[in-house]
Amino acid sequence: MHLDDLTHSEPLGGPQNTSPTPTRGLVLMGGGARTAYQAGVLQALAKLLKEQQTASKTHSSVSPTSSFPFQVLVGTSAGALNATYLASRAVDGIDALFGLGEFWHGLHSHLVYHLPDTPLAKISRWATALGVTLSARRQGAALDSMPLVDTLHRRIALNNIDLALSRGDLKALAVTASSYTSGVHWTFCQTKQTLDLSSWSRPGRRAELQDITIEHLMASSAIPFLFPATPLWVDGSMEYFGDGSMRQSSPLSPAVHLGANKILAIGVGQPQRSLMGQAANPSGASNVSATANKQRPSLGNIAGHAMASVFNDTLLADVEQVQRVNQSIQQLKQHLTKQQGPELAQSLPFHEIQVLALQPSESLDELAQAHVHELPLSVHRVLEGLGALKGSGAALSSYLLFEPGFLRALMELGAKDVNLRKDELLAFFADSVT
Repeated sequence: MHLDDLTHSEPLGGPQNTSPTPTRGLVLMGGGARTAYQAGVLQALAKLLKEQQTASKTHSSVSPTSSFPFQVLVGTSAGALNATYLASRAVDGIDALFGLGEFWHGLHSHLVYHLPDTPLAKISRWATALGVTLSARRQGAALDSMPLVDTLHRRIALNNIDLALSRGDLKALAVTASSYTSGVHWTFCQTKQTLDLSSWSRPGRRAELQDITIEHLMASSAIPFLFPATPLWVDGSMEYFGDGSMRQSSPLSPAVHLGANKILAIGVGQPQRSLMGQAANPSGASNVSATANKQRPSLGNIAGHAMASVFNDTLLADVEQVQRVNQSIQQLKQHLTKQQGPELAQSLPFHEIQVLALQPSESLDELAQAHVHELPLSVHRVLEGLGALKGSGAALSSYLLFEPGFLRALMELGAKDVNLRKDELLAFFADSVT
């Protein structure tokens, strides 16, 4: 997040300070199958808000609203799928959050991807590996993601996004992707046609107004090496795009540019990598020679580490940057108020952004290891050959585990984390801007 992001943006439809109500944004980070965690968070949040509305109705003569709780949606990678699904259901109000949970409950790996078919794949892991190698050489990716294309066409009604925008249920939807062609990180924005919103450009990242399509979602969620790149038109020419998590340095910036002044951001990273499978040394002393063989990483360990680097969750760093900028703005306004009076302080072009970030409270690597047996046999064989089913190697499998047991466990963890931060979330959805 840069200072320019906070000075050149204002809510869609007018200056920020003229609106008595907050413009809430939802930022959903990427992480393959891990993003089922976001569905669990939002489903539990919907339940929490409905309970709050019921309580408000009991103690007030004013009827509570069941409108969609976010005005700006921003998604990256599989988070883009979640954001777009929500946008397509925004006309349903808060029930859209429950719908996202139902979307994930119905997923299986075969509805997202499949390995290339080879005649001997069912009986030989070597034949399966050969098919993966040939596929990677042919299309630049190990997996075929056409099943996801079919799933998205069946489950997301893109035409309902325009309806939500025109009715005012939603102000903007944004999806991010990374260009293999130019190296630029792009944000594609869909807004109400009558709104005057210009695109923006920052070093290494740009934005353009485009209606979101299935192609945008496939581009944003094209995990490198696993899913094929997707062509999109930008600046009048075609470029090939991959996962939006690559080169994403400022995940909160699009939401701010689109006018959000209160942002709920949900990541799927974890503060510390799992140490499963490493030998413990009770004395606490370092003994590299004794444990070197045990700690030598497998291909699965390395691939999982590389994948974690692709999905390197810059969210918390961006949140910290916003908090520092907010503190600087507060100090500057206090100084100007003391020295020159409140009028000058209020005329400053800076505005503060309230951000609430949620991350999994438990290791997703360990959670994945408990469910790797659910993977399709062919995928299980490949990952087993890479050493990606045990210890920290399970990190790789967690991105591909689109199977009910793992997805339900992720959603349950999301619900648990909402309950742990219930008071913060209710304060975030209070009526006035803090």
